[in-house]
Amino acid sequence: MLRLRSCILTHLPSPPSTSPIPFHLYRLISTAASTDSPNPSFAIEEYLVDTCGLARPEALKASPKLSHLRSPTTPDAVRAFLFGLGLSAADVGAIIRRDPLLLCDSVDRTLATNVLGLTELALSHSEIARLFSVVPYSFRCRSIVSNLPYYLSLFGSYENLLRVLKRSSKYIFSSNLERVVKPNVALLRECGLGDCDIAKMCAPLYAVDT
Repeated sequence: MLRLRSCILTHLPSPPSTSPIPFHLYRLISTAASTDSPNPSFAIEEYLVDTCGLARPEALKASPKLSHLRSPTTPDAVRAFLFGLGLSAADVGAIIRRDPLLLCDSVDRTLATNVLGLTELALSHSEIARLFSVVPYSFRCRSIVSNLPYYLSLFGSYENLLRVLKRSSKYIFSSNLERVVKPNVALLRECGLGDCDIAKMCAPLYAVDT
């Protein structure tokens, strides 16, 4: 199993030119990760610089959050997953800069499950990849799948949602939909605001608990 994982991961520095990696391959990599042993020579700071393309100051800032990692197995599996969505090496590096903790996530239990859920909501791999680039931290929680239909309905389209996410992405999928977002939207509608107006002032919707 470890030999097979090594064979797969030798191709990671450049994104694949073929179609996205199928889910059974994610599961194969994830299974291999669970049986891998710590690598005494592994250094997360060097991994972030040499493999992920972070600058040294960026790696120094991110490495304390990842100090518990003892081998490249889980980070490699995460990177393979991101490449499988069609993201480029530059895209993957930018995602890791925004959310280094993503390298600790389980591909099988979290990332692949969320992507599969979004696929079942009729998002294409390209749309999911763009969403990943904007809100990578949201893929570490299950609420991204359950909350997405409401936001698509509220903002009218995927493209409109993406524009909102780029302005206030740190709030949208982490706020409680029932306790925070919906009451605030209802209040704004009672004040005569339409959905386009609400989208323009979206940040307060997620930041205020009612």
